[in-house]
Amino acid sequence: MVSKPFAVLTAFLFTLATLSTSSAFPNLQIPNRDMMKRQEVEDSSASQAGGGRPGQGVDPPPPPGPLSFDGLKLVNDRDHPWRPLRNGDVRGPCPGLNTLASHGYLPRDGVATPAQIITAVQEGFNMDNGAAIGATYLGHLLNGNHVTDLLSIGGLTPKTGPPPPAPAHAGGLSVHGTFEGDAGLTRADEFFGDNHSFNQTLFDKFVDFSNRYGGGFYNLTVAAELRISRIQDSIATNPQFAFKNVRYLTAYGETVFPINFFVDGRETERKLSMEAAASFFRDMKFPPDFHRSSHPTSTEGIDQVFAAHPWLPGGNADGQLNNYVVDPTSATFTDPCSLHVFVVGALQGLYPNPTGILRRNLIKNLGYWYNNGFSECTELHPFGQL
Repeated sequence: MVSKPFAVLTAFLFTLATLSTSSAFPNLQIPNRDMMKRQEVEDSSASQAGGGRPGQGVDPPPPPGPLSFDGLKLVNDRDHPWRPLRNGDVRGPCPGLNTLASHGYLPRDGVATPAQIITAVQEGFNMDNGAAIGATYLGHLLNGNHVTDLLSIGGLTPKTGPPPPAPAHAGGLSVHGTFEGDAGLTRADEFFGDNHSFNQTLFDKFVDFSNRYGGGFYNLTVAAELRISRIQDSIATNPQFAFKNVRYLTAYGETVFPINFFVDGRETERKLSMEAAASFFRDMKFPPDFHRSSHPTSTEGIDQVFAAHPWLPGGNADGQLNNYVVDPTSATFTDPCSLHVFVVGALQGLYPNPTGILRRNLIKNLGYWYNNGFSECTELHPFGQL
């Protein structure tokens, strides 16, 4: 059974970023330093060409509430035209966020505050307010810049401001290990190099499974079969395959995301055409005349996907293919408090001794996240209280 807090937390992100090198947290994956270096070079050039944002400390406001109007609405409208990427614009592994940025619901450069992301996913996709808050702050806590209150929807960029003290990275949603992770639907495992760009081979598999199991459409039946197949692919081909904690949860959320958010709200059947799928996944663009869902939504159908092929968290052990070992310490769907404990431990590893504005903002942002789905858990205060 998938608990409500986890349904909220897995609603919206498609696979996103890594954490600390601390051995005190064995479930955290070490960032790929070569990838981080490539991102630093690329984003440095982009910043010189397009300019960065001032790195000033801010006092993070509380998350925004629900929309005043949360019904059916044309979102591919004249006020939000699609525009091609400019030099320096950032995009990442989440087709939904990429599309929102390309249409101007998010800043078009791909760097935004948590409040901007929460508002954008509600306006553009009619995401449930609780789901939007939970997912956004989970991403921001692990991968954002807490001093400037900015998060990259892609990789490391100076546009989020001066970097935090090591071992924290503020590396954005493309860094491997938490949201971005293995066994993605249309993005390759980080082990193979590019973990954030659209992968045509994997999209071809997406289309093939939709033809085989969904009559040419992507639906919950297809989602269940494709999810287990991608897990098996990674077990057989990626010696570093890891499928636990945050990634374990978001992997199931990403399978229902296209059905709940990429299907036009005027449609009565929740099934995604391949034309619309290509528009979102490949082109980062709303289909013509696209209307958002007629009601706020999050992870409807995730129970069905998980129940079709139940799977326990773990990964390939000892760097060997086909050597999947279950990790009993991982967060799971049945224990929401385990995720809270995991994230708090991860933050302590990333920020062992925060002071000043950084400490204040960590306390506030962790509180915003806790207050949205973890009321039954003991609240932990790793950085004290204000």
